[in-house]
Amino acid sequence: MSAFYAFTLAIVQGITELFPISSLGHAVVLAPLLGWPVDQRAPAFLPFVVVLHVGTAAALLLYFWRDWLFVLEGVFGRAGLDRRVQEARRLLGLIVVATLPAVVIGFVLEKTVRQLFASPFLAALFLVVNGFVLLLGDRMRDRGGIAEHGRDLRLDALGWKGALAIGLCQCAAFIPGISRSGAAMVGGLGTGLRHSDAAHFSFLIATPIIAGAAVLEVPKLLALPGHGISGLALMAGLVAGITAYLSVAFLMRHFRRHNFDDALVPFAIYCWIAGAAAMLYLGLHG
Repeated sequence: MSAFYAFTLAIVQGITELFPISSLGHAVVLAPLLGWPVDQRAPAFLPFVVVLHVGTAAALLLYFWRDWLFVLEGVFGRAGLDRRVQEARRLLGLIVVATLPAVVIGFVLEKTVRQLFASPFLAALFLVVNGFVLLLGDRMRDRGGIAEHGRDLRLDALGWKGALAIGLCQCAAFIPGISRSGAAMVGGLGTGLRHSDAAHFSFLIATPIIAGAAVLEVPKLLALPGHGISGLALMAGLVAGITAYLSVAFLMRHFRRHNFDDALVPFAIYCWIAGAAAMLYLGLHG
């Protein structure tokens, strides 16, 4: 793989993994759509993908380091009457509850679901569906919905049932074209969270999922002959990490500024246009 394609894929990964526009959908659609000479079955491709995910997870850890330091206080601190430690443990519990559905369903159904829906045309179709999912989230949270009825919740008011609902929603992302971050945000909006807090929690639970997915691939990586990671892959991982950091910084600022506006609509419009254009092209050239 040339440096151009490696760095381009790294940038795409860093953006689409966190923007609510489906990294998996883009991965399935882009290569055949643009005619990229990238062999996803090549032995060197797996370590390349693992490094990209590690870079993305590192960016999330770096951006939300205060949250994870807070969680560590809950793990190692004394509970008792220390309210801060209790809140830290509560946040850790919410992250675990929201992560478990993806872990369980991932082990049981991930390969089956992805094999059923992994064609480029279907991925493009579900990218369009993803746009409607995002629009639904905004409509649940717009001026005529939850916000007017007093359920304008911050993250510290999220309960166990809400965390579980968010975790179940993000499992829809096993279908290529449906965004993990988008589905989790919509689930958060459905529980009454503000846009910024729904995005915040979505990114927090993304960290163990992305890191865990990378770790699960390590045994496969070690089983490959000549399983070393190339310098190009490491550079691409750095590019993915920088891109992911800039992406999450932009998104958090966007959602803080548009808590009561149609914050997800621009991403929905992109999904409709990109998905429809890809379907048209693949339909004509398939």
